[in-house]
Amino acid sequence: MAYRSLIVDLHDELRARGWTDVRPAFGFVLLALRHGPMTSGALSDLLGMTKQATSKLVESMARGGYLAQTVGADARQKPLVLTERGCELLEAVEQVYVDLEARWAAVIGDQDLERLRDDLTRALTDDGRHELPAVRPVW
Repeated sequence: MAYRSLIVDLHDELRARGWTDVRPAFGFVLLALRHGPMTSGALSDLLGMTKQATSKLVESMARGGYLAQTVGADARQKPLVLTERGCELLEAVEQVYVDLEARWAAVIGDQDLERLRDDLTRALTDDGRHELPAVRPVW
């Protein structure tokens, strides 16, 4: 419920800030591409989505100006990259999350919010992983 609440509040706030064409699925792509280019196939694998569903999502984001295809070392591959608009959206999303976390901290306190973050991180990496798993859609 907490995750769903964050997503709903995030998109309400994004709309209030003028990002009216953003869908929740965009966030998974933003997170995947934030550290650099990725092919559509690799994105599909990371998100656990079919190639067809990933293609539709990528097309929608490209139409909105959030990402673009580039030419890779192998001409058959066309890595996806965030455009300037995509980077601006990612920055807006990160700022909204800071604001939402501040709201939670105002209710439960900074120390309890930090403890919650630490506890959830420990629970998600308890199987021996040293990093958090990829964020994936659950539909």
